[in-house]
Amino acid sequence: MDLRLPRLRAPRRPRRLVAAAAAVAVLAGAGTWTAVASDDPPPVHRSDRVLPVDGVRLDTSYFTAGGPGRRPAVLLGHGFGGSKDDVRAQAEDLARDGYAVLTWSARGFGRSTGKIGLNDPSGEVADVSKLIDWLAGQPQVQLDAAGDPRVGVTGASYGGAVSLLAAGYDHRVDAIAPAITYWNLADALFPDGVFKKLWAGVFFSTGGGCARFEPALCAMYQRVATSGTPDAAARRLLTERSPSAVAGRIKVPTLLLQGQTDSLFPLTQADAAQKAISANGAPVDVDWIAGGHDGGDLETGRVRARVTSWFDRYLKGEKSAGTGPAFRVTRTGGVDSTDGAALLRGASADHYPGLDGGPRPVALTGGTQRFANPAGATPPAVSALPGLGGTGGLAQLSSLGIGVSLDFPGQYAAFESAPVADGLRITGSPTVTVHVTSTSEDAVLFAKVYDVGEDRTRQVLPAQLVTPVRVEGARAGKDVTLTLPAIDHAVEKGHRLRLVLASTDLAYASPTAPATYTVSLKGDLTVPTATGVTTAAAPLPSWVWWLPLAGALLALGLLLTARRRTAAPAPDPALADVPLRITGLSKKYAKGDRYSVRELSFRVEKGQVLGLLGPNGAGKTTTLRMLMGLITPDAGEIRVFGHVIRPGAPVLSRVGAFVEGAGFLPHLSGRENLELYWRATGRPPADAHLDEALEIAGLGDALARAVRTYSQGMRQRLAIAQAMLGLPDLLILDEPTNGLDPPQIREMREVMIRYAAGGRTVIVSSHLLAEVEQSCTHLVVMDRGRLVQAGPVGEIIGAGDTLLVGTAAPVEDPVVEKVVALPGVASAVRADAGLLVRLDADGTAQRLVADLVRLDVPVASVGPHRRLEDAFLTLIGGSA
Repeated sequence: MDLRLPRLRAPRRPRRLVAAAAAVAVLAGAGTWTAVASDDPPPVHRSDRVLPVDGVRLDTSYFTAGGPGRRPAVLLGHGFGGSKDDVRAQAEDLARDGYAVLTWSARGFGRSTGKIGLNDPSGEVADVSKLIDWLAGQPQVQLDAAGDPRVGVTGASYGGAVSLLAAGYDHRVDAIAPAITYWNLADALFPDGVFKKLWAGVFFSTGGGCARFEPALCAMYQRVATSGTPDAAARRLLTERSPSAVAGRIKVPTLLLQGQTDSLFPLTQADAAQKAISANGAPVDVDWIAGGHDGGDLETGRVRARVTSWFDRYLKGEKSAGTGPAFRVTRTGGVDSTDGAALLRGASADHYPGLDGGPRPVALTGGTQRFANPAGATPPAVSALPGLGGTGGLAQLSSLGIGVSLDFPGQYAAFESAPVADGLRITGSPTVTVHVTSTSEDAVLFAKVYDVGEDRTRQVLPAQLVTPVRVEGARAGKDVTLTLPAIDHAVEKGHRLRLVLASTDLAYASPTAPATYTVSLKGDLTVPTATGVTTAAAPLPSWVWWLPLAGALLALGLLLTARRRTAAPAPDPALADVPLRITGLSKKYAKGDRYSVRELSFRVEKGQVLGLLGPNGAGKTTTLRMLMGLITPDAGEIRVFGHVIRPGAPVLSRVGAFVEGAGFLPHLSGRENLELYWRATGRPPADAHLDEALEIAGLGDALARAVRTYSQGMRQRLAIAQAMLGLPDLLILDEPTNGLDPPQIREMREVMIRYAAGGRTVIVSSHLLAEVEQSCTHLVVMDRGRLVQAGPVGEIIGAGDTLLVGTAAPVEDPVVEKVVALPGVASAVRADAGLLVRLDADGTAQRLVADLVRLDVPVASVGPHRRLEDAFLTLIGGSA
């Protein structure tokens, strides 16, 4: 939605009548609005019953809606640790869409009896066939033959795997739509022979403990957890319960929905499924969704809609049903300022590119390197933390550009590229060949590729994913080709790629015996770019739909609010040169249970670029909307250049605003769109300062082209130029970098800096902390509607409690232990340049230095060590 404010001078009454008449004329020419009364959706009938199946009792629910007649059926499975109740909402939606839907709680879950078999073909999979038998006897279900219902199967995770298995074991299944699931459970839990110990532990604890599982599974888990190494019997047991065991028999239309933020079932699982099922001649579409088992947005609404369309095409036979592209990947473009949700945009291709499409070599540097596998495999490096998906997970922080991975010095080798010249989009699995030698017979390495910022101190691990690899026969030296995690990630121009091979990882079991690994490169890093995947065209701008109605409301508002505007409080001459002062501002929405903004006060001066920061729900967007006169505060006041803000206040002519994207007429050029917008404000053409705004926005020759030919970055800059028309003294930008790639984000940063350089003021709300740190001069940090801290960026960053102590020589472990034991010290770890020391509430830098000198630590320097992300997370207490 485009909510930029037209900068209108206060018109005289006759001009208001003309404006109203013009708005009515526009409405008359825009088309006819028709209100269509629609019937309420049909009620859904649900019947619950317990079905006895092969000695166990399955708790089921059956959903139908509408009148008599037969319809296709859908079996809807639940995730591991859940029950049929988890999928009730989706079942009801499918029933309203014309399906007979059966849900059930799998063995050992909900109110169903039996032992958990991890989709045992003779247990859970055989249960599905019995459920299909039951559906064949229902009068509402369409039949293809006697005892053969028209039926699809769908579900996520555990339920997704059973849909694949059902298609392989029961020929009556007609279409499937598995989500965030596995193709080979042995590969998922024992990748390349390395035990994924934390996820395996989550499995067995979520299931209620080892005793709730079939005895063979319980014994397998205890055996592997004790040894730390999966054996052949363990792999065989899990493979037998995997869809890959019946790969050649899955021949039905398959929609594979796999999560990008998923260290349990990564994208490689869906890739293997696609290759196998498409080789059988069945249609297969692949959709990489934003979320996964490690957190992120599961895109529930879009995913359900696509599953329904898939079944409409392949169960109902509706050839016109749009099933979507053969391949789609969701890309995150920032945070929606209205509700804090990630802004997602799809990219697609007319064929599945695999994980190695469009290979591009990237040269790495770094000679032969030696590093240790420590005794007991401790301390371990940190990547993902399994089981945190429901509370956000580390992957979501990674998607926001916040690095949370940890590698310990002396326990990894690192190889780095030159700065990326043009930006790079990685879509698939990078590969690289290395030579590995170990003092032990086998070596276990954890390979990952970091995105390293321009200053080379900030690095992000995309989706928090690593690839474990067991190198057998490493004592004699061995060349190993590493296939790194499959990701979809944009690397900004000027950033570097850093290949890290670590000896430990918290999520996996590493050898406990100490060893030394030696690693060297044997070639370039090959990065897949999937050049055939293109970002979807921007959806039809929302203003196409709401502009006529908004025009009528605006005209009416101009007529009805004129008298109220004249009654606004008098301007304050002392604030005539102050762009913004907010005092005691509060707002609580009518149906809200808390204040969105509470007693907020701060001030902005000329020439500042102010960053407005806060976690989701902090009140940033509500504050900006009150500032723009779109909503009225409950208490307090906002003064812009001394004038109190009211809806339609004349001083808003000095304010430009850009909120949530722009809508342009696609057949007009960029310049024509801006000229048309300015004419609609009713202000003289000379006041537009069009050329100056365009020079700041830096669009160049593109202004003469039709907007439909613009990239997303060019549209965004054109929208900023539109907000700059008239060169307003106060420019408000709400998430201006949403949907932009890294080079475009840098350009937007330069636009904001250039604009403020002329003595004007910019307020920007953004979730990209690195950009805020580089773009803004001052910050206002909010949390739960209140002001947390305000001031110059440097002061806020420099107020941390972590110190970097530079030392003239490396500090040995016994000395580090003594430092940790000092009063006032919360923690201390070795860093490349010395020690990172975090002080507790009683600690001071002066006392620390004195204590270090007493311990004969060769102190060379002491200074604060904190970035904006550290300061931000500290200020809000981790609520982001």
